[in-house]
Parts: sequence; C-alpha cells; structure tokens
Amino acid sequence: MSEDARFEDGREAPLNLGALDDEDLKVLSALAQDAVFPVTEMTWRAKERRFAILLNRFRWEDAENAQARGRDVERVQSLLVIEHVTKIASQGVDRKDADTIHAVLAIESSSEGDAHDVTLTLAGDGAIRLSVEALEVSLKDVTRPYLAPSRKTPDHGL
Repeated sequence: MSEDARFEDGREAPLNLGALDDEDLKVLSALAQDAVFPVTEMTWRAKERRFAILLNRFRWEDAENAQARGRDVERVQSLLVIEHVTKIASQGVDRKDADTIHAVLAIESSSEGDAHDVTLTLAGDGAIRLSVEALEVSLKDVTRPYLAPSRKTPDHGL
C-alpha cells in the first residue's frame, strides 16, 4: 500500500534547480533575491557561452522555519549559471572595483522578436543584461548553509 508523501517526511537538501521558461525563472529569482556577490565572483566563458556568478544566497526557503524555531537565519554559497550567452552588457557594475558588494533584486527574461535577454537587476541601480539564444538558467547550492553575518532577514520596507 502506498500513501502520499508528507511534508514532515522531507529532508533539507541543497538547492539544484533549473529554469527553461519564464515561470521557472520566477522561482529562481525569488530564491536568489538578496544574494550578494563581489565582481570578482562573476565569470563569462565566451567560447562556452556561459556566464556564472558565485552568490552568497539568503536561504528564503528556510527563513520562516528558522525564526519559528528561534534559530538564526542562514546564507549559502550558490552558483547561478546562465547558458547560451552571446553578449553581455552592464550598468553600475565596475569590474575593477573588487570591494563593492552587489545585491541581486531580481532575475527576469524578456523577448522581442528573435532577441532574448536575461536581466539581473541589482540594488543601487545596477543591472547585468545577457543576450541569450535560449533560456537556460540554473541555481545550485555548493556549500553548506552558514549563519547569515547580519543574523537578520533582509527587509525591503514592505
């Protein structure tokens, strides 16, 4: 006899998610919101047509549970990879300034005719726009969670 899985039976595991359409990308965007990174953690491999950022991601999927249990909130290092990249443009991102920490606000895609873009909107009016041939984005946790240095949940003044 089989029965439905229960939430209580689940286990906490690292994220390893992909997005192939706009709906999938909304999920990745929500999970990557408030992730922080220095420019030194961005890389574009033009020959492979792959752009990647090593993010320090706030663990939104665990924040409510942590607070309910009286635990501090956590971050985890995650790799955000965008495939099929043909061109990159940025605004408010100085590749020579290794000390500035950028924060992800959203990841969105847009299309106009045959042109497709993935845009990472950053806090402080920064943005990275990637022209892509097809939408393929992944978000994968690559370390164990660690205590968020601020010990606070990001607040957007809502």
